[in-house]
Amino acid sequence: MAKMVFSLRNVPDDEADAVRALLSANQIDFYETGAGSWGISAPGLWLRDTGDYQQARALIDAYESERGEQERALYRKMKAEGRHRTLVDAVKEQPVQFLLYLAFALFILYVSIVPFFEFGK
Repeated sequence: MAKMVFSLRNVPDDEADAVRALLSANQIDFYETGAGSWGISAPGLWLRDTGDYQQARALIDAYESERGEQERALYRKMKAEGRHRTLVDAVKEQPVQFLLYLAFALFILYVSIVPFFEFGK
């Protein structure tokens, strides 16, 4: 029976490509499933032979650890240079989207709180 070794949900394309290449380079037989038409299925990399799971998991864990260190180093470098992305930058890039999300959150908060104030009358 197949076993999922790596979930592809919310994974950047370069990371997914690197994991595919890592498994292929180590002759680990796998196949890929997508999220489906509505995005509700489980996208991932699955092993055909569950006996390869420990080796595949160890390879992926080592890769993810290395990638995490690289990303943290890149973030520290960008922050030191003043080029890291902040909330203000995100708002400046898409102010309309930010205002719509804020309005929606305030609406939900309003709808959630109003019944308590009316209950006390």
